[in-house]
Amino acid sequence: MTAIEVENLHKTFRIPHEKRTTIFETLTGFFKPPTYETFYALKNINFTVEEGEALGIIGENGSGKSTLLKIIANILRPSAGSVTALKKLTPFLELGVGFQSDLTAAENIKIYGTIMGMQKREINDKLDDIIEFAGLEKFKDTKLKNFSSGMQVRLAFSTAIQTDPEILLMDEVLAVGDMEFQQKCLGVLEQYRKEGVTIVFVSHDLGSVRRFCDRALLLNHGEQVALGETGEVIDKYVYWTPDKMTLDAESADIENDSGLSHEDETVVHNTRRGDQKVEIKNVEFYDKFGNLSDRFNSFDAMTIRIHYCAYEKISDPVFGIALYSEKGENLFGTNTELKNVVINSIEGKGHIDLKIESISMLSGRFLLTVAIHSRTHHPYDWHDKQYHFDVISTTRDAGMFDVPCKWIM
Repeated sequence: MTAIEVENLHKTFRIPHEKRTTIFETLTGFFKPPTYETFYALKNINFTVEEGEALGIIGENGSGKSTLLKIIANILRPSAGSVTALKKLTPFLELGVGFQSDLTAAENIKIYGTIMGMQKREINDKLDDIIEFAGLEKFKDTKLKNFSSGMQVRLAFSTAIQTDPEILLMDEVLAVGDMEFQQKCLGVLEQYRKEGVTIVFVSHDLGSVRRFCDRALLLNHGEQVALGETGEVIDKYVYWTPDKMTLDAESADIENDSGLSHEDETVVHNTRRGDQKVEIKNVEFYDKFGNLSDRFNSFDAMTIRIHYCAYEKISDPVFGIALYSEKGENLFGTNTELKNVVINSIEGKGHIDLKIESISMLSGRFLLTVAIHSRTHHPYDWHDKQYHFDVISTTRDAGMFDVPCKWIM
């Protein structure tokens, strides 16, 4: 049974080009109508959510995710098209709307619970449970203005989950509070899933989307790019979005050099050194689909391709790489000699690939050093931290690297 149906949905906003704030500006501009620019926030969105299904909505900032959720929640009206929700909607969008800083935590729970549609008796019965879940037992009678922002959001979330939702709309709410409280939030979401609550979930946390959502919807600049199985749509987001960063086409062209002529002189710079008898012409990153990219899912395969040009015959060359964090911390290094790969000689143009079966980094930007040297460690060409790629987390684990492990009781 269908719980939500979105058909031919469009949403536009008019953005004024000038601002009139005084009476004088209004009078002088009376004969000059204000000009506006039309911003298309959503364009022809179509999907359904089945009863008991969890749908994740993903995309870059500004892609229209929150706008779509607000239209489903009846907070915004569509410019065209329709949204039909066949069951009771409970939106977890802007937590804490209606909080009053001069009232206590208990008083704010009563106000916020009323906003969320709870009855007075129900609020009173659940008041202590709400305070306990938020971890604010000592602050029940403390005015909200003395709370940190994190404490306020925890209080709002703890109140909101006391409703009995049939359709739950969530916008980044799993990012509230510290790690311990986030685990509580995840437990609540797990319980809703077991109870068959229909969920529409907006998040940049791809690990949570992969974990909780049956399907995913990908938006890009207000357009529906993909809708389908969660893993496939996440791959589409990471590897195929049209405006994602890619290596510059000119730098990828390794045929634009002037030939094989070379002056035998040692080059020393802060980021490059070596005599360049063999020159690194370019370094490329390929994703698991074999496409050029510089953005990857954690645990996916990646290929690093080093293009080179040897201006004379070079015997026993060694190719190597080193990985660094964005702060410059050395994380890993290897080369063909360490891996017992024997390269008898090279001459002219060519390339060598380093195949990485599974990216063990969880998330972040990583810098890459690439080098070619002799077996006696004489440098031919050494590019220090001149290349980078980004890893997007697909797990809930914390930190920089994955450590294979399991809990046993």
